[in-house]
Amino acid sequence: MLTRDRELQLYKLLEALTSHAKSTRDVRKTLSHFVRDSKDFFQADHAVLFTLEPGKDGGVFTAFPSRDDWDLDLLARFIRMERPEIPHHLLLAPIRRRSRAWGVLALKRVELPFERGEGHLLTRVAAVMTQLLEELDQARMLEVRDRIDRKIMEELRPKDLFYQILDGLRTLTRYDHSSALLVRDDTSLTLAAEQIAWTKAKSLSIGLRLPVTEAVLDALASRSIHGFDRSGESWQDWNESLSGPLPHLLDYNRDRTGMEREACMLVAPVATGNEIFGVLKIAAREPGSLGTYDARLVERFLSQVSIAIQNSQRTEYLHARMIEAEKKNIIAELARGVSHDVNNAIGAVLPLVQQMKNDIESKEVHPEIFRADLEQIQKSLEVVRRIFGGMISMSHRGARRTSEASLRQALDGTLAILKDGLERRGIEVTVHLPEGIGDIAGGQSDLEQVLLNLISNARDAMPQGGRLDVSVWADVDGVHVLIVDNGTGIHPEHLPLVQEPFFTTKPQGTGLGLSICRSIVWEMEGKMMIDSSVTEGTRVHLLFPGSKRTEMEAVNPTPLEDRLPDRAEDPV
Repeated sequence: MLTRDRELQLYKLLEALTSHAKSTRDVRKTLSHFVRDSKDFFQADHAVLFTLEPGKDGGVFTAFPSRDDWDLDLLARFIRMERPEIPHHLLLAPIRRRSRAWGVLALKRVELPFERGEGHLLTRVAAVMTQLLEELDQARMLEVRDRIDRKIMEELRPKDLFYQILDGLRTLTRYDHSSALLVRDDTSLTLAAEQIAWTKAKSLSIGLRLPVTEAVLDALASRSIHGFDRSGESWQDWNESLSGPLPHLLDYNRDRTGMEREACMLVAPVATGNEIFGVLKIAAREPGSLGTYDARLVERFLSQVSIAIQNSQRTEYLHARMIEAEKKNIIAELARGVSHDVNNAIGAVLPLVQQMKNDIESKEVHPEIFRADLEQIQKSLEVVRRIFGGMISMSHRGARRTSEASLRQALDGTLAILKDGLERRGIEVTVHLPEGIGDIAGGQSDLEQVLLNLISNARDAMPQGGRLDVSVWADVDGVHVLIVDNGTGIHPEHLPLVQEPFFTTKPQGTGLGLSICRSIVWEMEGKMMIDSSVTEGTRVHLLFPGSKRTEMEAVNPTPLEDRLPDRAEDPV
């Protein structure tokens, strides 16, 4: 029989372990202390904590000593509550976590058997472990929520906030396939963010649009979190016999080569009031891997997901308004810039036309002089046509949304508009654009706006003339564009601020040009780095991902180290 002293000793042990757990707040350290101190308290020769995750093989969480020949099949059967026959030299106690059977605390003696009643004491130890695990998991959940709340308050870029939420859910639910956030419009769900857990590969499905039917809307309108397990090609709802349309719609990996399919998924509608903003999906690789505990966790984050989606939609709206405003400003600047060239061209044409008319009326037409005058008129009109043709071409491409953009078209259009103004200032322009450079992922008009802003800035930085070099090359990282001028440069104290909205050093500037360039490059999944010196000029290095359908040919202009910035300021 166990004495009161033994009971008191156990009470002191549990108090010490609980105090240690609350001070460390570390699950692994807490459980290791429990196993080691339990071994000592029960004077066991061996101790182990064996865990069994749903849909996975069991594993030793921690053991003292670290090596021993445990019957792992017996321990797994005990966790699954199959009532195996337990040898007299073993003590086993169940541990629950996340509202389900999770592990077993096992003690072993080699010679002396355990006393009567010690199994009851070990069960009390395991119960305290279970309670502490619940508290630690709850604390971890609150910590993740607080971190995301801080990111929301910091007005983190919406896409980054999406991934912060998905990453936080991964640490809590420990899903092993993927998670995804899909944003709803009138007719479809668009994949806005996806984190793949089982491979480090980047998601290739961003931007995927899934059609929304009335049946899908009816399923989302319930606002309930749905759970599904796959069996073969069919999906089974956790609560109903029929799965409905949701898992079939979101099972978009079934036709993707090299992508393992989901076998278990949680689907949570994201809504505020009467409006469904989108869907949050958590997926695992084995049926039964996710449960009601995970559904409750996801539910705790839906308000944050809703805020993130609304922020994204608001940001996209404001971003579009800013781009439109800056486009109008660019058009006004272009009009001022090209008006001189157009006036010169037309001013040269009118006297020649008048002279030719007088010659015809006086019947003193000299063919050679007439031909020379016509050639001059043709050159002047070609200047006008090139300028307005470039502007019209850009406006037409900007009127349609594209998913791929041609750098060659963008550069040709930009330089067609700015060429005469650059030449008038005495700026020598060199373009290195090898054959074989493929399209980049993004809108054509967006790319043209970036190049117009950056090349116009370079022009304005060289009022007395200079050199402008535009180099393009492709490698495994994507498509690089390097714009280098030897103009006035940017002062060091201004360099960290030039990409911030409304910061400008130009008397008539809006301070939106570089900020919008940065936003456009962000949306194209690219990077923009600026390096400048007041004595050497400015270097802007853009890196864009290649388009999905284009096989990129890696081409390096001469020499690569001379074209890359020595240091990168404010990488996006």
